[in-house]
Amino acid sequence: MTRITAPPPPSSPPSSPPPLRHSPAALGTPRSRRRHSPSPSLALTPSSSASASASASASTSSRPKVRPSPRRAYAAAQWVALPSHPAFSRGDGGEGLGGGGGGAAWDASASRLYVWDPSARGVHRICVRVRDAEAGKDGEDVAVEAAVPSEMLMPETDLGYKVTHLSLNTDGSSLLLAGSHNISILYVHERVSEDGDKVICRTVPVASQILPSNNDGIKVLQTSWHPFSSSHFGVLTSDAVFRLFDLSFDLEQPEQEFYLQPILPGKCQNASSICPVAFSYGSDHLWDRFSVFILFSDGSIFVLCPIVPFGSDYNKKHIQEIYEDVNSFGLKSSNQNVVTNSRLAIAWLEATFPDLSRQPADNSALMSRAHPYASLDDSLTLQGPLCRVCEENNEPESKSNSCEGKAVGFVYSSVGKDSILVTAWGSGQLQIDALADEIQPQWSIGIPTRLNVDSHGQIKSVAMICDSNSEDSWAMRSYRPSSTGSNVKSNTDAVWMGHSPPLLRLAIVDLALAKTSNDSSLSLFLDPLVPERFYCAHGGGLDMVTLHFLPFSYPEMASTPPSVHPILTTGNNEANSPFLSGFVTIADAYGHVQLVSITCPGECFVVEMKGWKEPTPLQLDIDSKSIKDVESFTTGMISKELIAGPDPPIVPSSSSLRSLTPDSIEGKSTLHHYIKVFHEYYVEYGHKVFIELKEHGDYLKTEIEDKQKRLQAVKQSLLSIEAKDQDINNRINRAFKVYNLLEKRIEGFKILPAANKKPLSQAEQEFKAQLDRFADVELDALRSSITALSARMKRFAHPAIGSAAGTGMSTWQTPKVGRSHVSDSQMSLLKSSLEKLSLLNEENNVKLRLIEHELKNQEQ
Repeated sequence: MTRITAPPPPSSPPSSPPPLRHSPAALGTPRSRRRHSPSPSLALTPSSSASASASASASTSSRPKVRPSPRRAYAAAQWVALPSHPAFSRGDGGEGLGGGGGGAAWDASASRLYVWDPSARGVHRICVRVRDAEAGKDGEDVAVEAAVPSEMLMPETDLGYKVTHLSLNTDGSSLLLAGSHNISILYVHERVSEDGDKVICRTVPVASQILPSNNDGIKVLQTSWHPFSSSHFGVLTSDAVFRLFDLSFDLEQPEQEFYLQPILPGKCQNASSICPVAFSYGSDHLWDRFSVFILFSDGSIFVLCPIVPFGSDYNKKHIQEIYEDVNSFGLKSSNQNVVTNSRLAIAWLEATFPDLSRQPADNSALMSRAHPYASLDDSLTLQGPLCRVCEENNEPESKSNSCEGKAVGFVYSSVGKDSILVTAWGSGQLQIDALADEIQPQWSIGIPTRLNVDSHGQIKSVAMICDSNSEDSWAMRSYRPSSTGSNVKSNTDAVWMGHSPPLLRLAIVDLALAKTSNDSSLSLFLDPLVPERFYCAHGGGLDMVTLHFLPFSYPEMASTPPSVHPILTTGNNEANSPFLSGFVTIADAYGHVQLVSITCPGECFVVEMKGWKEPTPLQLDIDSKSIKDVESFTTGMISKELIAGPDPPIVPSSSSLRSLTPDSIEGKSTLHHYIKVFHEYYVEYGHKVFIELKEHGDYLKTEIEDKQKRLQAVKQSLLSIEAKDQDINNRINRAFKVYNLLEKRIEGFKILPAANKKPLSQAEQEFKAQLDRFADVELDALRSSITALSARMKRFAHPAIGSAAGTGMSTWQTPKVGRSHVSDSQMSLLKSSLEKLSLLNEENNVKLRLIEHELKNQEQ
């Protein structure tokens, strides 16, 4: 069975909010401090965006011209079911492709599905359509079909590494092929040659000078295209650096580089707190569109704001709204910190979007383009870790509410006026939080930024060190959510104080995965139609999670836990083993979502998710009397009219009839009238009773035959049970013998010396849990940090000769001239990092010796 129609999820309780679909309809005025952002910003069409990007980068791009390919005749396509496509019949066992669902990408504008084939080491480009399978009946069931034959896009040269993630940009022109240590860009429309359905496309490596070629050192943790630019993509690496590359400018050097330092020097307690895991871009909500959320392995979440790709386009109306908000609330405050943060935000907005400070002649422009800008004297602050507060007592969350293991996945979703953050843990738990306040930009004063400028003084690239604010988390621990009727001025001052927004805990969802020695691999995907719905892929299958409580979109609603519905199950007890190699969500024209899942062995499954189903009338509040009446009417075998009998005719009083004689004309007429009336009421009733009983006889005959058949089936079952009775008795006797044998073995075990061993106390159990965490999380994080620092030290100690000349990039220009390629500050920073690492190693060695001593004492 390759096409699965999933049943509609159980309807939410009547108190739960209706689903929020992506529509331009404006919501009501909010009652809380979380303000609603207007409809999503308008994006340029692929043609206009491509032309604008090409014209803007024609003078600076070093890419060669597109080589023309010979035209070929296209045969008529044959449409087959998507799971029956030849691309999904390879049966290679998923060799060379890791699990997690990143081996497929969907182009909604062109209706194309891209699937990585590890055996052919190419990308299948499949044309897909969603048609009405039963248009003559109800028009509800839809089928996903694919065109045969399809194209196979091959890289120009062998990549030399295993592709684990496939991603397509917004205009569908470039594919991102990412591995564990390498990244490449495949240009879909820049074709070198064609041989039938096999197309050779131009492929360029990314950051070959930064990422090692021997698969040792810096690892690629996550790559993702920026939602507001078709030529920018972000890369998070294991050396705690977030880089933003520009496809139209240079793929060797990043356009923007942010060195993350979440822990202040000398304050590191756990190695996992300095190891990033994943990141997610913000959505179309005020300053969230300029934010990047970064997750670390200990579950802490940090924010970088503002980050804007150079040359990206944004809705001018939304930028104007943010600009007016800063001028209205920030500059008029009596608090000096509020005024300082507001001035920095205004300066950044005016420099990045010059249209705000000047009045153009043409006010009809809908989009505003971001200009390159960075402050020389200030760097972005790594806001966080975001502090979590409880809803009832406004105190930090207790340790019992925390999740186990280490964080493995992260996703951001904007639902109405709520910004939802979902964190996946290796123990099989999902942590769902909501931002309790607005995100605001924040800078670290006095930390300079390194700029790379051209001969005309234009900024080409930016690099900065992003330190966390030590006072930020302590200030947010005393955060108290404001009530609806609180002072508006104090609320406004709190927004612009420069503190990170706190997190409001919504729920912790336990997927009940099997406990394994290693952490499970969980991947999160958003629903394209219902924003409060997301999917989680793991070794046990695919689950759908739906939120029923949105604290700021529906503050009057009662808190309802989210619902979890399994979509696909594998029956695999090893929950950490990979299951899906590719997963995409397709929003069809019928208002449904098609889930395309590709397993590691190469099989394809299409699951149709129906739209949000409203409760049926029987599930609403209906009084019990009406239900009883309906049941009694539908379950009766003979109608009520026949059982109640005929309605008796109205007979006049006997005094009037006594005065009449049967021989008179009046008496004969009256007698004839009453004979006719009695015939009409009783004879016709008798005829109805006869017909009803005749039909009821057939019904009784059918019922008797059915009962006879059931009786024969019961007799056959009894005979079968009697035949198996002897076998059952033998099995019972054998079970008793095994039970006696087990009792004897237990008595033998009681004689052993270890039988008198006492169970671990509470303190010993906590100590053992700490040891397990140190072995599973801390050591892995420590090894990753050592490897990343070693690779960075080698790269700085042995710089590539002529790398700047080969790439066309000028050397880094700082306010002070005369610096070498490796400055003294960089060397001192590297030495201090190595000293901290050595101190951390010494502390870990001391802990290990203490652990070994305690274990020896316990064994004795």
